[in-house]
This record gives sequence, structure tokens and C-alpha cells, in this order.
Amino acid sequence: MIGLADVRTAMERVRPFVVRTPLQRSTGLSALTGGEVWLKLECFQATGSFKLRGALNALMAMSQEQRQRGVVTASAGNHGLGVARAAALLGVPALVVLPETASQAKIEALRHSGAELLLRGATYDEAEVAGIGLAAQGGVAFISPYNDPAVVAGGGTIVLEVFEDLPSVRIVVVPAGGGGLIGGIGVAAHGLDPDLAIYGVQSVASPALHAALAAGALVPVAIEPSLADGLAGNVEQGSITFDLLREHVRDVILVEETEIVDAMRWLLMHEHVLVEGSAAVCVAALLHQRLPLDGPLVIVLTGRNVAASVLQQYLLRSEVVRP
Repeated sequence: MIGLADVRTAMERVRPFVVRTPLQRSTGLSALTGGEVWLKLECFQATGSFKLRGALNALMAMSQEQRQRGVVTASAGNHGLGVARAAALLGVPALVVLPETASQAKIEALRHSGAELLLRGATYDEAEVAGIGLAAQGGVAFISPYNDPAVVAGGGTIVLEVFEDLPSVRIVVVPAGGGGLIGGIGVAAHGLDPDLAIYGVQSVASPALHAALAAGALVPVAIEPSLADGLAGNVEQGSITFDLLREHVRDVILVEETEIVDAMRWLLMHEHVLVEGSAAVCVAALLHQRLPLDGPLVIVLTGRNVAASVLQQYLLRSEVVRP
């Protein structure tokens, strides 16, 4: 398992390459909820999401021989973009496997990333199986978006910046998919303050971690189409993230697709920040009164890679079109 020291080591590795993203108080959300709400704008990170942190740390932790052989990853999009950018910075050959249903914005960005792109399967789960198989077949490392200690530690670097900017933080709310980001944030946060509360949020359409907490074990769940595509998919059996979830996360909250649309629109209209559905889930939970407001609360806005079709269909119309 990983600890605070691993996250601090990751911070030293990735610091020269990543953006130190702003932490800003949201006057709108604070006034609306009666609490003190801050936004960690990781959507302004290079590649458009937080994923560069974990990808870079994973590649930099490898031996030179491993890097020379190349890496394979599977992704819904943002992790693939992070691996592609990290591989380009370090001169590492990279293959990114995406589902055929991935966001067109992320597919197009990957086509110009320098990494090799392969579309396999209709879901993230199918793409992950294909990626793991290709890595084993080629004798190269597979970099999981979540089930990798170095990736988890890299994601945890976000909360080191939060503590530097807002030492009084009492609650951190994180989008939750495979559990890598929330696991890393939990490890780092509780290494600095064991009493800090960590909450995860995911869509009703893909509730893998919510179901795992309820069952006390990873269980397969049905995956429906979701605007929070970056959080979609089941979690690999044996993933390190489940133990991190149980140790560090108080609850995983579910939001509806219509609530995600409302949150994306609210952020665009009131904060002038465009985020993808996966990043908006925490604001959706806050707007619908599913989060406590006991002290300063920080929401991690994880990414901005929104497809033009999503922007046109859901955000630029005068009425809300429900998915």
C-alpha cells in the first residue's frame, strides 16, 4: 500500500511538468449552500485533466529498461491523454486502448498526441481487458488508470497543494470512478490530518464504488451510458483502490444524469468554467444537498475535455435536454 511519503515523492517527480492549479473560493456555491465552498481547478491541468499527475509518476518510477520497452494503457480518454503526454515528455513508446464509444473530443486529442491509439470494445471494461492482454502479449508494462500505486500516489499530489493553499480545509469531495484519485487523495489527506472527511461522488449509471462499499467487496454492476464517461466502468478484481476506499472514504454519493447536466450548466453560467460530466458530479451532489457543510469544503474539478456534441446538446440550449 502507499502512504504520505509516496505522495510526497510523486510531488517531487512531477512538479517540473505539471501545472500547480488554482484553488478558488466559489462565492456562488458558498452563498447558495450557506457553507464555505472552494474549487480546486484541476480542469486547468495540462491535457485538460488531473490524469497527467499519475501517469507521469508511474512512468518516472519505472526503470530505464522498462521505459524503453514501452507501455500500454486503457482509458475512457483522460488517462490515455495523460499517459500520452508523459510518454512524449520522457521519450517512451505508448499504446492507448479506448472503447469505441469514447468521447470524440478525447479520441481526436489522442490522434494528435504521439501515442498509438487503438479502439477496442463498446465499454471501458472491454477496452481494459484488451489493453491488459496486449501488454502481457508484448511483455510491456500496463499502466492502469487506478490499480497502480504510482498512479494513485500521483493523484494524491492534488491534496498537497490544497493543504498549502487552505490549511483549514475540513472536507474534500472527489469524483470517483476506479478509485485511484480518491484513494490517493485519501492517503495524502489523512497523512496530514486524520480527521479530514473525504467523500466520493459517481453517477447512478455507473455505481461500482458505491456498490462495493455497500457490499463490503468489489461486485460487478450494470453500466449505463453516462455524461460522466470518465467515471464509467467496473473495477478490476483485486484492485488496491478498494482497501483505500474503505480506509479513507466516508461515503460515495450517487447523482442522476439530469443533475450532472444541471451542474455543468451551473458551473458554466456562474463560474465561467467548462467542465466535463465526470468533473461536475461533486457540484451536482452539493447543489442537491447530499453533502455536509461542516467547515471549508473543497471540490476537485477534475477535467474539461468536453466533446462539441455534448456542449451543443446539453449546455448551449436555452432548455435543459435530459440525457
